[in-house]
Amino acid sequence: MNRNRGHIQPWIALVGLIALFAMPLDSADPARLLVREGPAGWALVAVMAAAIIAAIRARRSLVAAGLLALAAHGGAAMAIGLLPSLAGHAGSGFWALVLTSWLLAWALVTELSEWPRRPGLPGLVLSLLIPFLFGLWLLILWQIVVVVFEVPFVLIPPPSAIGTRIASSLPILAADFRQTFLKAVVAGYAIGCGSGFLVAILVDRVSFLKRGLLPIGNLVSALPIVGIAPIMVMWFGFDWPSKAAVVVVSTFFPMLVNTVTGLSASQPISRDLMRTYASTYWQTLFKLRLPEAMPFVFNALKINSTLALIAAIVAEFFGTPIVGMGFRISTEVGRMNIDMVWAEIAVAALAGSAFYGVVALAERAATFWHPSFRT
Repeated sequence: MNRNRGHIQPWIALVGLIALFAMPLDSADPARLLVREGPAGWALVAVMAAAIIAAIRARRSLVAAGLLALAAHGGAAMAIGLLPSLAGHAGSGFWALVLTSWLLAWALVTELSEWPRRPGLPGLVLSLLIPFLFGLWLLILWQIVVVVFEVPFVLIPPPSAIGTRIASSLPILAADFRQTFLKAVVAGYAIGCGSGFLVAILVDRVSFLKRGLLPIGNLVSALPIVGIAPIMVMWFGFDWPSKAAVVVVSTFFPMLVNTVTGLSASQPISRDLMRTYASTYWQTLFKLRLPEAMPFVFNALKINSTLALIAAIVAEFFGTPIVGMGFRISTEVGRMNIDMVWAEIAVAALAGSAFYGVVALAERAATFWHPSFRT
């Protein structure tokens, strides 16, 4: 059995668990009372102790991972259940419980990250589980800190309030998502990336364009979105076409520059070999240079997948119908409905992450031969 000497999280978690019992009982600390006197608390302590022992003794163990998951999230559930009575005056026992649970969750993520990567569905589930647990604990700690320290709602609302707002505003959020993402972002992304790719091939073919257009492209790509958006609104109106135009400008030049760089990435010896076969320019382009450029093209597609959403949302600040993510954010901030603002931010983050993930999957399917994807 491999010893887990390199991980200190279980040892610190053991110290936190001992602290729950070493400190004297205090009637003002419900966390310590619940852990030391309630049956649920004793059951949780037993699971935590078993998880700590398993994490210290074994590595890459399914049993250890299961115990760590049960102990960490059981402790988090107990801590969150105590929050209504602890706002503004959480005791040391509560923080010992939170610290122990968080360290066990940290040990769980470390344990899972050391498991060997497997092909197929198990490997996909494991690759998604690790960032999911990391994000989940960010939300848990966010909820605890905001409630315990009584952070003003207008500064940052707790995740529970944001989730409640999302659940109660699904029709509004769906309409905003359709207006901003499905119309402006998708159309602008397709036009911007497609035209940037085609112009890159033209630039590669015509040498004077490479010397004249690329410097201008670098100049235009440095223009701020807040400067372009009002102009596009005046040119294309207040509806989604003006936002799609801003997305086109924002995504065109990253695709152009990356594709031109990728077309120059093939090795000279490979191009010489194609010439010995009497290949034409277009045969060399489609059979050698474009395949070699695909990692650069997909790099631009991934960058643009998030840049397009940012551009569309910012563009909606400068004129839009009464719908859209950017419109909703700017309006609800003025009304001090901060939970609605965060709900829109959450939807935008999920949409952008899903869009990026789809592009990444397409990259893996198209460039499976690349060394970065070899197992």
